[in-house]
Parts: sequence; structure tokens; C-alpha cells
Amino acid sequence: MSVLVGNDTRLVVQGITGSEGSFHAKQMIEYGTNVVAGVTPGKGGKKHLDLPVYDTVSDAVEKEDANTSVIFVPPAFAGGAITEAAFAGIDVIICITEGIPVKDMVTAKQVVDNQGATLIGPNCPGVITPDEAKIGIMPGKIFEAGNVGLISRSGTLTYEAVDQLTKAGLGQSTAIGIGGDPVIGTTHKAAVKLFEQDEDTDAIVLIGEIGGTAEEEAAAYIQENVSKPVVAFIAGSTAPPGRRMGHAGAIISGGEGSADAKKKALRNAGVTVVDSPAEIGITLKKLID
Repeated sequence: MSVLVGNDTRLVVQGITGSEGSFHAKQMIEYGTNVVAGVTPGKGGKKHLDLPVYDTVSDAVEKEDANTSVIFVPPAFAGGAITEAAFAGIDVIICITEGIPVKDMVTAKQVVDNQGATLIGPNCPGVITPDEAKIGIMPGKIFEAGNVGLISRSGTLTYEAVDQLTKAGLGQSTAIGIGGDPVIGTTHKAAVKLFEQDEDTDAIVLIGEIGGTAEEEAAAYIQENVSKPVVAFIAGSTAPPGRRMGHAGAIISGGEGSADAKKKALRNAGVTVVDSPAEIGITLKKLID
């Protein structure tokens, strides 16, 4: 069993004929992901990377039975691409695009929720279930199949954590890069819930950063509902209040969102919090051995 993506994924790439979409679609195909089609308005009926290209996501769903979408569309059009996928009946929508206007994301998220779809991102590295499906821009070669579920707001820290886990002999069930924008689809809390319910995930790694209250909300959920060991790292301990650091969502405001507050909430929930991403692998290994 895998979370969100796996052997049953039938992927459509929105924006497949663009440079980013084309490059990463090729990488995903080479990894073994079941990519069934691409979508670029105005280029329907053509072939790209030996895949059929359609004008709309609805066509890809109807003709190729696509159930998952990945979006490589410019920011001005990405919100519309998300809503198109949701209305077409796509189950899992993964948006890599960064810089989408907040107002567009508010509308898109409402549509996704109303349609019962799952949105990952935007401004995220994607999702990977090792040896089954890689959707997004993650470097597949560093991942190893196993039983640790990983959730992260940061792409770079995802790669660092996975490297630590793999070196410690701890493979991953699925890694989810949820994105660092102020408005995202799947939160830490929602991702933790997925892993808690997954029979093949034995432990969870949670990587957060300053800004917002998502990690505190995840901590409250973990305290009441999670039986599996959780190791967490919060980035941004040295960030000054009121200044954005890195992601658009990484800003401390009004006394909320500090690294210390997040660490405290997680520790109170029984989570093992490490002070460096280099400690993630060895700390989790000690917990589960």
C-alpha cells in the first residue's frame, strides 16, 4: 500500500510541452511512473515524448483514464489548471508551480475541496512512492522503498532528510512535499493522518519551518490520534520576527509561528524533535530499533 501515488497512478502532465513540463515528464517516465498523457491547450491531437497530448484534462480523463495530475504551468494560469483538474474528476492534483497569486489559490482550493480531490502544493517538489511512482521534481535516486513516511514544507530539506534516512537503512513508504506557500492543499495534519492510516508506514518524519500554525495543528492531531513514532525538525530557529525567510509562508507574525513555539507544541505531543536535519535518520533508527 502507498499514500497518494503508486502503481495504480495514471498520470497526466499539465503543461507537458513547456520546457519544465517536458524535462520532468521525461524524468518521471524514466523512473517508472505510469504517465498516460499530457495537456497543452491548442496542441491536442499531437504526440510529445510518445504520449498523446490533449487540449483539456477532461479529455485525458475520458480517453486515458487519468486519475492523477501534475502541473507545470506558469503562475498566472496555474490556479485555473488546478480547478480544471478538479472539475475533470482527477483524484490527486500535484502543483509544482510557485508564485501563484494568493487570490487564485483561495479560489482553487475551494474548488478542490468541493470536488473531493486532494491537492499537493503549490510550490512543492511533489510526491514519491519509491520504486512505484515519482511525481514532481524530486531526485528519485536518493529514495529507497521502506516504511517511513515523510512530510516536508521544504524541498531541499526533504532531500537532506531522505539521504539521512537511507544512510541509516530506513527506506521510505512515501515522501510528500506539501509546499511552503501561505495557501496550500494538503497540510502537515492531513498528511500525518494519511500516514497514520497507512498499514505500510511504521514511522513518520515531519519537517516544518517558521510561519503559520500548521505544525502546531499537526501536533494537536498527533497527540490525540497518532500511535506511530514521529521525529520532527523545524527550520528557521534564527529568523527574526516579521521577516520572511525562504517560502512565502515562512514569516513570524503577532507572536505566532516561531520555531520555539512549534518545537514546544510537538514535544508536548510526544514527538521527538531534533535540532539538525543531520540527526533525523539516526534519531528515528534509535526510536524504532
